[in-house]
Amino acid sequence: MNCNAENSILIQSLINYVPRMDIPQLINRVQLNCHISDARHAGNYTLCVYLLKMREFYRWEHQYNFTEKLSTDDVGNWLTRREALWDEIDDEDYHTLTIGQSEYSPFDSPAINTKLIDNKLIYSGGYGIKNKPHFFIAELENTKTINHYTIYISGKEFARDLTSPPAMSHDKTIFIRGESFKRLIWERTDEWRWNKPENAMARAIRCYDFDNDLEQALNSMTRNELDAAVLHEIGEIQAGESLHGWHQMMSDISFTQAEIMARAVRDHYADTLQTLPTLIENNNQASIHFYFANLTNMRKHIFPSLMKAYEQWSESNNSRAIEQTITHAVNHWRDIAQQMLALHQQDKQQCSGRIETLVNNNHR
Repeated sequence: MNCNAENSILIQSLINYVPRMDIPQLINRVQLNCHISDARHAGNYTLCVYLLKMREFYRWEHQYNFTEKLSTDDVGNWLTRREALWDEIDDEDYHTLTIGQSEYSPFDSPAINTKLIDNKLIYSGGYGIKNKPHFFIAELENTKTINHYTIYISGKEFARDLTSPPAMSHDKTIFIRGESFKRLIWERTDEWRWNKPENAMARAIRCYDFDNDLEQALNSMTRNELDAAVLHEIGEIQAGESLHGWHQMMSDISFTQAEIMARAVRDHYADTLQTLPTLIENNNQASIHFYFANLTNMRKHIFPSLMKAYEQWSESNNSRAIEQTITHAVNHWRDIAQQMLALHQQDKQQCSGRIETLVNNNHR
């Protein structure tokens, strides 16, 4: 399957090619795996969300600036061609990746990256929400080590799928996707500008000069939020150390209300472990506002005391309410997550309803 016509990503000349490594072919193969994943999982989204994601995917693939107006006809024609491509390939297996003389599973990120990092490239292949595989390959901008965690920060992306999670972790390795993070921030701030409600996003935006210098504001906000993303991923890893069997449970409860609840519970556990304590300690007001602006409805619903504490902090600039709420909640969310796992162990087939009841009875 030749996907070159649909993949307009250009490889910049700054990449230091290694002999016998066909980087253009590698990128095309990664993009093909992205297409296969999208072909199988695009139906996970509601029609409205799907069309919005496809519009922004078109923008990325054709390298349009955030503020450029997209032609409805061009996007529509591209979407028709893309869906036709998906129809052709949705039964294909994910393809191995060839690097030099060796073949690698597309999910063997550690082995692949041993061959790519010296070329200032970074790759990841893993599973996300609803067990959807995500793949990307990008420029490697920076590598950090914090405690025992290795953090790769990427820039320009050469291959990606429809959904591009801006941060991911596996074992003690964290991938922070700078380009995807900037795109996420653009989408969230652009959505806010439709009606400009006075809320957490409004407060976050006021910390930057979006009115006079959009590009600089986006860059500044992205740099600031990358640090918060690292904190969340570290919290995710730490939470996972006491939640053995979590990924199997999530696979077994996919496409249920229990799955949404479980993700919210684990996110709260991770953030009360790491993200929020550090943001409060550093008095990073812009990130605190942005954090609360991006809480999902489920996370707000099951943790109403946190939203109340945030509103108190916004009015008084006194962080004591948030600090106390976090301190009292961290063990609560750990215990709820562990009880979910116990319910799953007792009855893997029928645990979804019991997990829903557990969470509904234990709002914080």
